[in-house]
Amino acid sequence: MRWKIPAGALIALAFLVPAAPAAAQLESPGLNETCQTVERKVYQDIRKLVTIDLDTASDQQLRVLTAQILHAADVDALPVLPDVIQERLKGTPDELRAFLKSDVQKVWSTALRVTVVRTLTNAGTNVEAAAQKVLNDASTDVYLAYLNDGVYAARALDCASQPTPTPSVTPSVTPSATPSVTPTDAPTPAPSVSLGASGGDGGGLPLTGANTATVVSVGGALLLLGGAGYLIGRRRRSRFVA
Repeated sequence: MRWKIPAGALIALAFLVPAAPAAAQLESPGLNETCQTVERKVYQDIRKLVTIDLDTASDQQLRVLTAQILHAADVDALPVLPDVIQERLKGTPDELRAFLKSDVQKVWSTALRVTVVRTLTNAGTNVEAAAQKVLNDASTDVYLAYLNDGVYAARALDCASQPTPTPSVTPSVTPSATPSVTPTDAPTPAPSVSLGASGGDGGGLPLTGANTATVVSVGGALLLLGGAGYLIGRRRRSRFVA
């Protein structure tokens, strides 16, 4: 039966069948959650892919259209929708037709709402306010407008309000040169020698200067006294003999 065509073959057919023409547009860069400039992610409007009459379309046309919607959901990294489509492709053509006529847009809207909620992670004040307003509206068109433009506008306001980080300047500390201390040899103290001290086996040290003159003078006087005494004694002996 034709409704049992593998999903891979359906996706291949989806590329062969031209989708609804979309106006080419160059999207300006946007900011991500960390305020880094990135390429904007544009979410597709899957309603524009439905270019056939679902009531009169053949089974093959229904499956090709379903494959195109599945491919768009995968490109947009939408939650919920790809898994639901995979399950519907396993059903009958009538079940797939009913899904495309009513349920697919409901599941797609739920997937967009979950994607909006995901933008609240680490969001700033403006993104939180814009997302809450969109969630309160609960409209598919509002979800698309927010995801394609609104979140980038709100994020730009949040990033602009952040203080510009001032680079901290760490002063370079030049290590002070420690003066090298060269130890000087302490002078060896000269031993004090007493003039009259004995020098061991070699005897006392020689006497010089004033002490030497005194000793010579005393010695000379003793010699004179000794000579005089000798002469006096000799004269007395001569007189006694005579």
